[in-house]
Amino acid sequence: MSEQRQQLYFNLIDELLRCPNGQEPEILESKPELIDSGFVETMLQVATMFAHEGNQDGAKFLFFVARELAKELGLYPEVPSTEVANTEVANKE
Repeated sequence: MSEQRQQLYFNLIDELLRCPNGQEPEILESKPELIDSGFVETMLQVATMFAHEGNQDGAKFLFFVARELAKELGLYPEVPSTEVANTEVANKE
């Protein structure tokens, strides 16, 4: 990933952190060219850094948005709860 693209990701994350509550979808929709797996990965890195620095609210927010974007991008598999339960039972046998 280029340094320039990384900087664009950081700028977008900063915009998300500063925007009024509820305007996040509009901000993300305004920059569709940046919404990809690299952006999700960068959000997770920033969230992890926030968590280590004691900014729990910022970390939780970024983890939540990253997870939602990952789902939309097909990077976060949806596993039905019955399938998870069956897998856990099978693992115990």
